Amino acid sequence: MEYGLIGEKLGHSYSKPIHEKLADYSYEINPLTRDDFHNFMEARDFKAINVTIPYKSDVIPYLDEIDEHAKQIGAVNTIVHKNGRLVGYNTDYSGFLYTLVHNCVEIQGKKVIVLGNGGGAKAIIAVLNDLKAKDIVIVKKTSGNGAISYEECFHSHSNANLIINTSPVGMYPNVDERPIDVSLYKNCEAVIDIIYNPLKTKLLLQAEELGIKAINGLEMLVAQAKYAVEFFLEKKLDEAVIDEIYNDILIEKSK
Repeated sequence: MEYGLIGEKLGHSYSKPIHEKLADYSYEINPLTRDDFHNFMEARDFKAINVTIPYKSDVIPYLDEIDEHAKQIGAVNTIVHKNGRLVGYNTDYSGFLYTLVHNCVEIQGKKVIVLGNGGGAKAIIAVLNDLKAKDIVIVKKTSGNGAISYEECFHSHSNANLIINTSPVGMYPNVDERPIDVSLYKNCEAVIDIIYNPLKTKLLLQAEELGIKAINGLEMLVAQAKYAVEFFLEKKLDEAVIDEIYNDILIEKSK
């Protein structure tokens, strides 16, 4: 494969049509088991790839070079094969920052709950720190490694201003699941779910019902893909293409 996406479960992915709208190449979706992942990375038989759950940190030992930004985050979602060397980048950071700015979500001085602590969460937490969030509360099913449990989150942080879901809870095909009850967080101003399939998760539907700003992960997906293509092809793309492709997919998925 020349260009494509690797991850474990990719049946939900929209990355192929997005990349093929952004650039003139064929983009393959390549689900890999743990064993397959090792063999794939050892073979190094690609020009450039994106990486998703659960391999964003696991790819790092296979790389010859990692840019400082991705190194600080501790996760890589973009790899380019340059002159026999694998170079890693993180465009999730830029994609999430674009989403916040484009949707006028204020971070400075806010208490933010981040659900999940995988590779995607690492980039998001880096953005939140750079934008000077007052408090960042990381939540997962069981506490540990800097994260607290959902129960502890509600008891100690029900005054949070923003909820961001980076976990796979609610993602296709398990669309009836919701990681948290938004109604318990009375100060919540916005909910962001980085899931994009479905476009409106149970979490976002509840936020909308409560009159809270609800933002899905499609915009971040398109934005990070645009920034990844710039690394792939070593050329800049017009920022307006993000909105164009985002709206194209919204129209296609609403038919």
